[in-house]
Amino acid sequence: MLLFIDESGHDRRAMPCEVLAGVLVAEHSLWNMVRAIRSIEQDCFGGYLRDLVSEERKAKKLLKVKRFRQATKGASFCPGEQRELTKALLLRGKEARMKKETDSEPTGKELIAYSRSVLDFVHNILDIAASFNVRVIASVVDSGAPRPEPGFLRKDYVYLFERYFYLLEGMSPSERGLVVFDELDKAQSHLLLNQMASYFLGTEPGRYRSSRIVPEPFFVHSELTSGIFLADLVAYILGWGWRLGSMHQPCREELRPYADKLHAMQFRGNRPSADGSEVREIYGITYIDDLRGRFDR
Repeated sequence: MLLFIDESGHDRRAMPCEVLAGVLVAEHSLWNMVRAIRSIEQDCFGGYLRDLVSEERKAKKLLKVKRFRQATKGASFCPGEQRELTKALLLRGKEARMKKETDSEPTGKELIAYSRSVLDFVHNILDIAASFNVRVIASVVDSGAPRPEPGFLRKDYVYLFERYFYLLEGMSPSERGLVVFDELDKAQSHLLLNQMASYFLGTEPGRYRSSRIVPEPFFVHSELTSGIFLADLVAYILGWGWRLGSMHQPCREELRPYADKLHAMQFRGNRPSADGSEVREIYGITYIDDLRGRFDR
């Protein structure tokens, strides 16, 4: 089993929440899912985004507010016209950036076509993920949540690994979990590796969970890895569109249909209480307002 992890909102600028999101993909399903995503990318854009644009594909660029506003403007297209207008806009913009020129002004119809193609693409990606039984686990964190000391693994990571372990526990005893992160700079990578080692080697729950989760993660380039791109979409959508009744953060209503799809894809499991007197349901998406564990509060 593979867990692809990405985060959104940790710069504490535009987003109302910080999100650490993971998508769980069975290794035997991964390549078929990637092929399906690439196929829908061709259908929507007339090519792969990494070839049509000169910058990394990111959810915050694809799902910005103006994208929804433009998509609702009145326009009709002949079969294939939306894709061709979208491709023309992307290629012209890429060429202008490569020549360090000001982008030529796109037509209104091109902007509508591109915006609709983007929204179709994201909806289809989430449907593809669901069809391959991808499961979502995520920690949605209040931006003002108290932080632990640098040597401790944050609670949002602990919750992700806990739920990953619960999912693996319900599978074949030989199944092991690999962790794949978006590439960080070396200093951040070393810090995260040390924190993970401290958790998986230095705490009783961590040592127990390392029997199913391989504690040494892989770091990959997000623009080249469909699993990380999917995790980026999940993190951004949940940060703006997923809310519990107790949450006070602002919400973008246009993202709620996407968040509803992710809510349906979240991991669910049952765990006995500490004293064994009852069984409680575990959900994959969690809201956290304090990132400190009981050892570092």
